[in-house]
Amino acid sequence: MNADPATLWHATAAAGTRYPAACGESETDLLVIGGGFAGLSAALHAAEAGLRVTLLEAERIAWGASGRNAGFVVPNFAKVDPEAVVARLGPDRGAALNRFAAESADLVFDLIRRHSIACDACQSGWIQPAHSAEALARSQSRARQWQALGRPVEILDRAAVEELTGAIGYRGGWIDRSAGVLNPVGFARGLARAASAAGATLHEESPVISLVQQGAGWLAATGAARISAPRVVLATNAHVGGLLPGLARSFFPLKVFQIATEPLPASVRHRLLPGDQCVSDTRRNLFTFRFDADNRLITGGMHFLGPGADRRVPHAIHRRMARMLGLPDLPPLAHAWSGIASVMPDFLPALADIAPGLTAGFACNGRGIAMTIRLGRELAQWAQGAPLADLSVPSRKISPIVLHGLMQHAPQALLPVSILRDRLDDRKP
Repeated sequence: MNADPATLWHATAAAGTRYPAACGESETDLLVIGGGFAGLSAALHAAEAGLRVTLLEAERIAWGASGRNAGFVVPNFAKVDPEAVVARLGPDRGAALNRFAAESADLVFDLIRRHSIACDACQSGWIQPAHSAEALARSQSRARQWQALGRPVEILDRAAVEELTGAIGYRGGWIDRSAGVLNPVGFARGLARAASAAGATLHEESPVISLVQQGAGWLAATGAARISAPRVVLATNAHVGGLLPGLARSFFPLKVFQIATEPLPASVRHRLLPGDQCVSDTRRNLFTFRFDADNRLITGGMHFLGPGADRRVPHAIHRRMARMLGLPDLPPLAHAWSGIASVMPDFLPALADIAPGLTAGFACNGRGIAMTIRLGRELAQWAQGAPLADLSVPSRKISPIVLHGLMQHAPQALLPVSILRDRLDDRKP
C-alpha cells in the first residue's frame, strides 16, 4: 500500500479499512471513479437505494483534496450570493441550487450521526468577519439574503465578531450556525465504511487507465480489472488527469496550503474561538483559522509559488497567522501540507454532461466538504434514473476554458495585486 499524505488529518484520524485493488472482470449498476467525498457520498446513497455499486480509487480513500483541506463544513457559495444565483439561473433553477447549498452542512452532520462516524465533528458555526467597510456592506447583504431563505444566519457587529473569534480589527460580519468543523480524513473513512456496509464494493490503488463506451454502457479498465456499467460517475474533481483531457481544461486547478501548530496553551485557547467555530474572512487573500480537537491552530491559503514553495510557504503562512491573531508566541509549526482544488469559472457547483451514462461533478470552489457530499446524493439520484436536467445542480456540456494553459495560472499571478488591495483596505479609516 502507498503511504498516506503527510497531513494533520491523516496523522490523527482513526485507522481506516484497507480495500483491495480491483482485479478480474465484473459488472455493476453504477461505477464511481474517485474515493473522495463526492464519490463516497454517491456510492453510499446509491447502495442504500439498492444499486450494485463499485468504487475505484487510484490511491487511497481521502488521498486527494478530500483529505487535504481545513475541515470546514460551510453551506453557502464562496463568491456568489443567493440573489445572484437566481438572476443567473432563473427563479426555479436558482431556488433549487440555493436549497442545495443551504441543506448541505445539515446533510453532512446527519450522516455523521446516522453512521456513528468518529471524526471530531462539531456543528458549531462558521463566521465570516469583514475586513473593510465595503466588505461589511456586502457581507450584511449576503447574510440578509440567506436569512430570507430561512437559514440560521445572524449579522454580527464589531464587538460580537471580537467576542466570538478573539480577533481584533474586523468591522463586523455574520455567522451561519448550521456550519461546523470535522476531521475530513476521519469523515471520509467513516463514509467508506458506511458505503461498504450498505453493499458497495470499494477498491483502492486501482487507477482507471481507460474508459470507453461499450454498447449502452461503459467499460473501465485498470491494470488488472475490467468493469462494465451502464452509468459512470467521475468523482475525481481536480485529479481527472489524462482520462478526459477536455474535462481537465474546464476548471482552474488551485494549489492551497494548510498548516497546523503545536497545541496552544489553555489561556490563549480560551480567548480564540471559545465556541469552536471556524473563520474565513472577506480578504481577497483569504485568512482562515480554526482549532482541531487537540487545540492545534489551523490556517491556510494561497501564496507565491516557485522554487522551494513547499518549504517556504508554510512558514510564511505561520508568520501571517501570528500577526493576524496577535500571537507573538504562537507555538511552532507542526504540520504542513497542500492540495489541489478545482474552481469553476462561475464559482458555482456544476455537473458535466459528458455523454449518455457518463457525468462528472464539480462542487468545491472553496466549499468542498458540504457541497460534494450533497452533490453525491444528487448523483445517486441520477444513477437511479433521474435525468440530469431534474437535479438541483446545473448540468452543462464540457466547455474547455480558452487559453487554459495560460489562464490556469491567473489566480497565482494576480495574488500580489490581491495582497496590495487588502493592505490598502486595512489602512482605510
